[in-house]
Amino acid sequence: VQLQASGGGLVQAGGSLRLPCAASASISRGYVVGWFRQILGKEREFVAIYSWKNFETLYADSVKGRLTISRDIAQNTMYLQMNSLKHEDTAIYYCAAATAWGTMPARYKYWGQGTEVTVSS
Repeated sequence: VQLQASGGGLVQAGGSLRLPCAASASISRGYVVGWFRQILGKEREFVAIYSWKNFETLYADSVKGRLTISRDIAQNTMYLQMNSLKHEDTAIYYCAAATAWGTMPARYKYWGQGTEVTVSS
């Protein structure tokens, strides 16, 4: 599985961004796709996960109600819509794929390169 995240940038607090994660076609075999973020000097943390097989989603409490996952089946692309952004959302965001449901980064074998999101306060 190959993944490529993009769409990061600089945005003011309260603004929005949409991060695409383009995946190879094998993602449709039922992988779990997750979004994680990492601040320099801190551990990578779970943001949201999505099951390509049964459409189940799960969000971290810190982003619930502000971030939403969607997908384009034809394009094998998952999107992370980020609304009402806060300064504390500033991080490098990664998309990753795993064969089983879970929020721990160690469960995810396939990772895309990160895309940087900066939210100015």
